Amino acid sequence: MSLALPAFGFGGAPIGNLFSPVSDQEAFDAVEAAWQAGVRLFDTAPHYGLGLSERRLGSALAGRSGYVLSTKVGRVLERGEPAPDTEGFAVTTDLHRKWDFSASGVRRSLDDSLVRLGLPSVDLALVHDPDDHAEQALAEAYPALAALREEGVVRAIGLGMNQWQLPLRFVRETDIDVVMLAGRYTLLDQSGLPLLEECAARGVRVIAAGVFNSGMLATDEPGGTFDYAPASASLVDRARKIAAVCARYGVSLPQAAIAFPSAPRRVVDRAGVPQRRRGEAQRRPRGAAGARGGVDGADVGGPGPASRVNGHAAREEGRPLRPRAALPGAGQEEGTKTQDLDSPSS
Repeated sequence: MSLALPAFGFGGAPIGNLFSPVSDQEAFDAVEAAWQAGVRLFDTAPHYGLGLSERRLGSALAGRSGYVLSTKVGRVLERGEPAPDTEGFAVTTDLHRKWDFSASGVRRSLDDSLVRLGLPSVDLALVHDPDDHAEQALAEAYPALAALREEGVVRAIGLGMNQWQLPLRFVRETDIDVVMLAGRYTLLDQSGLPLLEECAARGVRVIAAGVFNSGMLATDEPGGTFDYAPASASLVDRARKIAAVCARYGVSLPQAAIAFPSAPRRVVDRAGVPQRRRGEAQRRPRGAAGARGGVDGADVGGPGPASRVNGHAAREEGRPLRPRAALPGAGQEEGTKTQDLDSPSS
């Protein structure tokens, strides 16, 4: 993959009125603040506000250059009767979502996204949330995106989900470039580690999205939502204990949440080169017999896994602060464990 991913990104769901409405001016100001902070990775999707996020992001990026833009496929928007959205976005519109992971649906979705964005192309196209459509996504959506990549319509392709199990299958069975993993490698939830390990072995880039777990870790007083639903009392208590550890080291909880995905060396090293275990052969470039998820021998860019912060821009200045204390309760199921934030990963 020749596409270099910036270290930090802007997630476009909030400017699509996720949970609560924001004005056009507020949306523009958020993108402008991210730009001024040095953010050059911007992510959106038709799902976010039924196209509202794409329209606002495209407008805010008009006339700029030197950024990486991603959008997603899997939901096409069709006209119907005006109605309030029922999937978490504060919008009323005559557009309605329809699941479609067919080859024609992928091309239609991308064409429609480019119209809403008002831009000639996007850099990265991701299959979005195929939880209940795995076989069609593998058999139809992925080959369609691979063809678009070969045609030069997009520079890289991948998958964006809130779970790690199906992305693990895509990494093993296809030639995707990128996985956007939302909420499964955070201060509160490291259940996605098996996926990160496999991506490291196969040279697939990881974008760690939803590092605030949809709001829980976005302030020094944890609360609100976790995985887009009201947080349980036990989760709030764990987050407060983590915030207390951060405070002892002069680090805010949001700072730690943003820095955390970049701490391990499981995905890429600081120069952007995929890590290999001792004795492991270098993977063949894409197109070589038996190769999957190849890297084309090019600099895949970015120090560590890129972080997409939901609606919040951030910039890494030097080495992130990492408290030495283990985080209370941060270990998750699936055999993962609490990790000292200052310990290098193997």
